[in-house]
Amino acid sequence: MDRTELIKKYNVPVPRYTSYPTVPVWDYRHDHIDRWKAIVRRTFGETNREKGISLYIHLPFCESLCTYCGCTQMITKNHEVEGRYIKSVLREWSQYLKLFDGKPNIRQIHLGGGTPTFFSPENLQRLIESILETAGICEENEFSFEGHPNNTTREHLATLAGLGFSRLSLGVQDFDLKVQTAINRIQPYQKVVDTTTRARELGYHSINFDLIYGLPFQSVEVITDTFTKVLALKPERIAFYSYAHVPWKRKGQRLYSHLDLPDNEYKRKLYETGKDMLIRAGYSEIGMDHFALPGDEMYRAHTQGRLHRNFMGYTVSHTDLLIGLGVSAIGDARYAYAQNTKKVREYERLVNDGHMPIRNGHVLSPSEMQTRRIIQDIIIRGQTSWEDYDPDLLPDFKRTKLKEMSAEGLVVYDRESLRVTEAGKAFVRNICAVFDAYQKGDAGEEQRYSKAI
Repeated sequence: MDRTELIKKYNVPVPRYTSYPTVPVWDYRHDHIDRWKAIVRRTFGETNREKGISLYIHLPFCESLCTYCGCTQMITKNHEVEGRYIKSVLREWSQYLKLFDGKPNIRQIHLGGGTPTFFSPENLQRLIESILETAGICEENEFSFEGHPNNTTREHLATLAGLGFSRLSLGVQDFDLKVQTAINRIQPYQKVVDTTTRARELGYHSINFDLIYGLPFQSVEVITDTFTKVLALKPERIAFYSYAHVPWKRKGQRLYSHLDLPDNEYKRKLYETGKDMLIRAGYSEIGMDHFALPGDEMYRAHTQGRLHRNFMGYTVSHTDLLIGLGVSAIGDARYAYAQNTKKVREYERLVNDGHMPIRNGHVLSPSEMQTRRIIQDIIIRGQTSWEDYDPDLLPDFKRTKLKEMSAEGLVVYDRESLRVTEAGKAFVRNICAVFDAYQKGDAGEEQRYSKAI
């Protein structure tokens, strides 16, 4: 089967596997909050002293809607929402402090959004200082935030640097004006240059650019121009994501037609164009959709086998307890997941009334924890050993699918292990889906997930 046929065969809706099981199949029950609290206590006791904990803080506000975005956000130009929201986040954090048996040691903090730099430097300082006053900081730590180049000021950068932040992720997406107009993300190149330059002057040692392929009106020429400009700035990390076209979920994506999007094969060509430029410029492929320069910690973590992936993305530090604070934030306590409500007003009401704002979650079974390890290994390292997992227990149609992938040159496996080949990297989500007990047959019928390619 040639490449075109493989792309056609495997370009079906499958999860991105940020977690396993994936969010749409979680089985939230009436007693989940009590179970979550007990599991948080357990995981904290098992790991806080040795590994510390991670915090993901979701700051949902944006002044305008970027139509490509799949994150939970609230569009407003009213900055009076900042103070009320921060007060609620700190109240939620105080609920977790009551669960901990001892002082938490924080290894990771990530501010995501929305647009974290929607908030003023003063309010971000109040948020982080209030949290750090209640916790210790691990000697090896990783504090990062996402910034919009158009509103990330020198004051933002300096304030967060003073609080220990050394990693910055900038949402670049694409530099072509026609593409930017279609996705409602007008962002001059000079703004990215200025923000990158200021960050380096202030001591940020790892800067990431988020880029997307498959956007409306993108072409090879557009991707080439964007990457030429990106490479001139030499960010330490690149995240090069596939655009997820889910207009049934995101109304903004109905503003352009599927006819404005590249077809399956051309979309993959856009990715290969960007990837080839990165490899020639000295970047290495790290996991799925990520690239790093050899001097970056992510590259070293990858080569040393200690790279980790969670709801904050790829990280160089692994903690077993991730606390999600804020609207829609997801926590991972190793044995269970919990997700907060996606509605700002409901979130603030619940927290202010003394309740945990959790509205979704899942407690993992032993077999799900085994499968999670397999999928994590495949996505992070491109290979896995079976250890406590028996592939012979896969349903017949799954074993048949694995054999097909082997015959197509996408994977190599035996009684001991599985490895994704170079040709198989384009289909890594499909390979993971083979081990997903919730994926039945070719299952692309439900409008739950974006397409794989």
